[in-house]
Amino acid sequence: MARDLPYSIQLHSARLFPPVTDHFPHLAALGYTNVEPTDMFYDAPSALRETLDESELTALSGHFPLHMLEGEPDVACRIADILGMRLLVCPFLPVEARPAVTDDWRRFGDRLATIARSLRSRGFEFAWHNRDYEFRPLRDGSMPIQHIAADPDVHLQVDVAWVALAGIDPQPWLEGYAGRIAAIHVQDIAPRGGRIEEDGWADVGSGIMPWPKLWKAAVAAGASLLIAEHDNPSDFDRFARRSIEAMRTFAEMSKPESSPAAG
Repeated sequence: MARDLPYSIQLHSARLFPPVTDHFPHLAALGYTNVEPTDMFYDAPSALRETLDESELTALSGHFPLHMLEGEPDVACRIADILGMRLLVCPFLPVEARPAVTDDWRRFGDRLATIARSLRSRGFEFAWHNRDYEFRPLRDGSMPIQHIAADPDVHLQVDVAWVALAGIDPQPWLEGYAGRIAAIHVQDIAPRGGRIEEDGWADVGSGIMPWPKLWKAAVAAGASLLIAEHDNPSDFDRFARRSIEAMRTFAEMSKPESSPAAG
């Protein structure tokens, strides 16, 4: 790997084990240097920043709901500025709000482009985080993700496990959007029928996702953050520990081989 990236973790993964801030010293001791908060942590951003600083953790990116990014961009940017973020991510579109036809998805893509330009004018980068529905073909054969990312100002935070759950190989999409992938969610899927108590998710490196090659592809595509995530871990500390161990291995495997010394 040509550059060293921070070991990062999504705080959504710790939501069932409050108070989440109590985990910060342990995350730092494991070797994480960066976390990604969601809007459930933004009630007191200055207090959150102070707690992060105490454990020498950064929050370089964060998830923000669509209604805030569209209706209250100044509020979102104030939170991001306090926390030291450089990337604001819109993570989800509820089922009832999702477009049904191609033209509506195109209009939604235009809305995201407007958000992206607004945030860029304020000094921030914007990205869309996918689930599986963006990779399911519409009636005309196109995919929602193509309309979401139609404007080059809209970058992507690719959750490759959700892409795989849509029946799609993530690697060509990483390669196809190279230069526009701001971040990656490093999530793993248990073998079929496994980890039912965790909704079929797995600790990073213990599932079926081919992470060694995907990690390399993500870095090659320009991702500056690779963020461990588990949507429903039964033990957050276990997930955090196993995942950073795996991520260290992937990062080491992705480093370019040293050139032999000239003889």
